[in-house]
Amino acid sequence: SFKNRSTLTIHHRVHSGEKPYQCSQCPKSFKISAELMRHGRVHSSERPFKCSECHKCFKTSPELVQHWRSHTGERPYQCSQCHKS
Repeated sequence: SFKNRSTLTIHHRVHSGEKPYQCSQCPKSFKISAELMRHGRVHSSERPFKCSECHKCFKTSPELVQHWRSHTGERPYQCSQCHKS
């Protein structure tokens, strides 16, 4: 069950394939408005995620996290066959 009607409406889009939020600059469309807003950065120079170590800026949080690992040396993914990370 869902806490509110809007969450249920969004969930229904998983089954219907409905993507009512259309990008005005390309053919992509999205199930929820937040996805469209995040996608908008693809078409802009906005880079709101800034590295506190070197001050390089990124369009998305996952890009910043991946970059941050270059400072920490963290390598969280390991090959299941040879265990190289």
